[in-house]
Amino acid sequence: MVKNKFRNFYLILAFAFLYAPIIVLIVYSFNNSRIRGEWGGFTLKWYIELFKDREVLAALYHTLLVAFITTIVSTIIGVFAAMGISNFRKKTKAVVLNLNYIPVLNPDIVTAVALMVLYGVFKFKFGLFTMLLSHIAFTVPYVVLSVLPKLKQMNKFLPEAAMDLGATPFEAFTKVVLPEIKPGIVTGAMLAFTLSIDDFVISFFTTGHGVANISTTVFSMARRGINPIINALSTLMFVAMLALLIIINKNTREEE
Repeated sequence: MVKNKFRNFYLILAFAFLYAPIIVLIVYSFNNSRIRGEWGGFTLKWYIELFKDREVLAALYHTLLVAFITTIVSTIIGVFAAMGISNFRKKTKAVVLNLNYIPVLNPDIVTAVALMVLYGVFKFKFGLFTMLLSHIAFTVPYVVLSVLPKLKQMNKFLPEAAMDLGATPFEAFTKVVLPEIKPGIVTGAMLAFTLSIDDFVISFFTTGHGVANISTTVFSMARRGINPIINALSTLMFVAMLALLIIINKNTREEE
């Protein structure tokens, strides 16, 4: 009994530590005062100001555009890469998987500087395109790691059985393989989307003049003081991601 109470207390403490900053941010997005730590009354003006600020809206546009394209491209590449890796022999698979782990374990600053140097060598113009390429390169390994366990759980003879029954290779892939690995694909896509929105270091080193996402915009604002509209924007993004997560979980449970 005491052990269970201790576990519950520990769980509550852990969640409080994780979510208390977000709750404070949400509360202060309705704060009438610009001064952090001082409550000036309830207001919605920061949400109104948010949709009038062109700099923040442009950063939000770039963030979502890069995140959506990154999610689609990295998910496609990651799924086919995972399928290829799953068919390798044991030794080859181990080598390729270790190579796939490097971008995941590698510090972001190393990846960012390496990509910046690479673009410089090939004389790429820094901007939206280079930032997009960097985000794709950064997120593909996470998709691979999300899809591989589902491929391992799937009976490897299912596609062959489907083709023996008259299905084309494309039909076997779309109607047999994809439904089996769908949870892994969804998880990988969510990871890619979240990591792309969240990334700062790689975006900072690989973007160009006039192109900024939310993270780099907030960083530049921090030098002169965070505008309260960032609290409002962060609240809306958190609510949107939470709603998306709830919808995906609900659909997954219904399918199961």
